[in-house]
Amino acid sequence: MSKNNNKGSFKDNLIARSEEATKVRKIASVIILAILLLIIVGGVSGYLYIKSALEPVDPNNGEEIIVEIPLGSSSSNIASILEESGVIKNATIFQLYIKLNNYSDFQAGNYTLTQSMSLDEIAENIQEGKVLQEPIYRVTIPEGLTIEQMADIYAEKLPFTKEEFLEVVNNEDYINELIKRYSVLTEDILQEDILVPLEGYLFAATYDFYEEEPTVESVIEQMLSQTELIVSNYLAAIEERGLTIHEAVTLSSLVEKEASNEEQRKQIAGVFYNRLEEGMKLQTDPTVAYAIGEHLQTTLYEHLEEDSPYNTYMIEGLPIGPISNFSASSLDAVVNPMDSDYLYFLHDAQGNIHYAETNEEHNQNRAEYLN
Repeated sequence: MSKNNNKGSFKDNLIARSEEATKVRKIASVIILAILLLIIVGGVSGYLYIKSALEPVDPNNGEEIIVEIPLGSSSSNIASILEESGVIKNATIFQLYIKLNNYSDFQAGNYTLTQSMSLDEIAENIQEGKVLQEPIYRVTIPEGLTIEQMADIYAEKLPFTKEEFLEVVNNEDYINELIKRYSVLTEDILQEDILVPLEGYLFAATYDFYEEEPTVESVIEQMLSQTELIVSNYLAAIEERGLTIHEAVTLSSLVEKEASNEEQRKQIAGVFYNRLEEGMKLQTDPTVAYAIGEHLQTTLYEHLEEDSPYNTYMIEGLPIGPISNFSASSLDAVVNPMDSDYLYFLHDAQGNIHYAETNEEHNQNRAEYLN
């Protein structure tokens, strides 16, 4: 090959490489430009989104909205409640805002808020406890009650009947709707032999109502919200115990019916766990009364033979569902029971509880304290 031909080939290679490098630079420039545009657009969009979330929901809407902040609510709970009530746009942004602006120590209560209020106005109201409206009705539901007993109380205090309350609380379509909305409710409450699906899930507390004619649904949902708030604080501990939510609520109702103070609850929860580990039946009298459907002043041997998935003298393990509502103290006892070797307990006439490790000791307690 001649020297001139070699020179031509080398020149062609240089030109081809130069053109290729130019193409690469153009492609790289386009990619870099696209990335920069994405960053700019994302930044602008993010800025506009946050700016919008910091503004009132509707500056021209002064319609009053009653917002309930339950006792023990965390800042995340409060932010979620405010977003669900429609008085803020975004719960996460609200949480960041109150943190950056040092808002804390929010007060429980029922607040009259509007969509025209700024985040500062809302936060200041809740921080200072500016409850602007007195409740029309205030109803206290004690611990350890069945839904039927609650229905009696509400029928006396609110403008609907016991029958109307029980009809709604047992409505299958409504129960299925509630299961979708409240994480504390699971398919367990739909088991065929469950007597009342929501039994145990309507939390014992004092409830304020601001409408002239509150609906049964509004009452139930306010109580369920309180249950969800309480149970959410114990989810990790419930899982560590190897319990489902339904099992934890069921066991809490048994503890509630057998104990009257925090120490008793923890001790009895420990006894129940010991019995379960030993493969013993729980044999707790309140489950017999619930299975029969009436209050028993004295539990007789004939009562113990009631054929029911609630009767812990007949079945192994926990009853099919709760037998009453429960207190936060009872749920706490279920996840933090007192450690002991006790397998038996009995109540004396003064309300004291006497524990025993063996059946022999238990019989001695019976002879000493029940005769």
